[in-house]
Amino acid sequence: MTLSEELQWRGFVNQTTFTDITDLDKQPLTFYWGVDPSATSMTIGNFAMAMMVRHFIDHGHKAILLVGGATGLIGDPDGKADERNLKTVEEIEANKAGIAAQYQKIFDGKSFEIVDNYDWFKGIGYLQFLRDVGKHVPMRQMLGREFVQSRLGEDGAGISYAEFSYSLIQGYDFVHLNREKGATLQVAGADQWGNSIAGVDLIRRINGQEAHVWTGPLVVNKATGVKFGKSEGGAIWLDADLTSVYKFYQFWLNVDDEGVSDYLKIYTLLNKEEHAAVMVEFEQNKGGRHAQKTLAYEVTKLVHGQEAADSVVRITNVLFAGADLAEVTNQDIDQLRAELPAFTAKNGDLVANALVETGLAGSLSEARRFMEQNGVSLNGEKVGQDYQLTQDDLKVAGSALLRRGKNNYAVIDIA
Repeated sequence: MTLSEELQWRGFVNQTTFTDITDLDKQPLTFYWGVDPSATSMTIGNFAMAMMVRHFIDHGHKAILLVGGATGLIGDPDGKADERNLKTVEEIEANKAGIAAQYQKIFDGKSFEIVDNYDWFKGIGYLQFLRDVGKHVPMRQMLGREFVQSRLGEDGAGISYAEFSYSLIQGYDFVHLNREKGATLQVAGADQWGNSIAGVDLIRRINGQEAHVWTGPLVVNKATGVKFGKSEGGAIWLDADLTSVYKFYQFWLNVDDEGVSDYLKIYTLLNKEEHAAVMVEFEQNKGGRHAQKTLAYEVTKLVHGQEAADSVVRITNVLFAGADLAEVTNQDIDQLRAELPAFTAKNGDLVANALVETGLAGSLSEARRFMEQNGVSLNGEKVGQDYQLTQDDLKVAGSALLRRGKNNYAVIDIA
């Protein structure tokens, strides 16, 4: 499958300056993709575009991955109704390090170069930038941008000169990378079309070169019609400190049936035949959620590694599918402690007390009622209200797993 065919099949075609998308298949191109360091981590929205970039690399194109140390100091105003709060230099430095580390992990084993646009902007003076860049940008073009019009409109919040000038900064990135690295293509998300086109126009005016843009579409949840990638807790991050591996896996495990086929194409490396086989099994038994399980495992493996993916599968199977508790490892139980209520009991403590201490019951009387109704188990075995915890109960990787009802768990240790 050629790159243009791959991108079409996976749903990575949005807007492009190419009149014929098969131009992507003719010769290797040098392209760049950038992420502004607005946080220490990328989200799964960024990850969709990272997967698109992965296919460009796998089909022989040379990748330049940019961390926006300069653009991050201003913040992209496109799509924002209000002025952004400026981040400190220290915040930007920490965020750049986080993004660069994720580039290294996501594209491990691939050929790419990481650059920081602060490296070329730090030496450019204000007058030099106005002469060398600003002189080539028509005001009509900048004022015509949709986000500028919305901010300057009657109900708009207004826009600062800094944010108004943001597209010039990003446009110059393309000029610089075209001149210094031979980049002739910018790959981006749909929301970056305007900024990317600004770069193409600047390259034509300043460098006298032809350049192109390829954008991938916004991923939309077909069940709700809104942007994909949010949970009740907010954004889904690639950093395990912001979204735990367990929560990350659970997010994918619970995606909608209607969109799961598309998500498999976008977020995994399954080929056409493998994708078809998964979907055939899924259609035969949607209740088994084979497509979601495959998606969750494959994405978690790409972002967090196979060991973490295998661990979270074991955890999920123990908690929700009745798998053997003996399969739980020390790594698994550490993950569970981070996700579930945990309590260190004393030898001889009543289970009823542990239920209260972990929040699985609101009071001792409620705990006893749950046990009278056979609603409490320890390590998969039902326990009564007089049951006392002992060292013999530490059967799950040196801990015990307490459950109330169907899905309410806690990890118990004994001092």
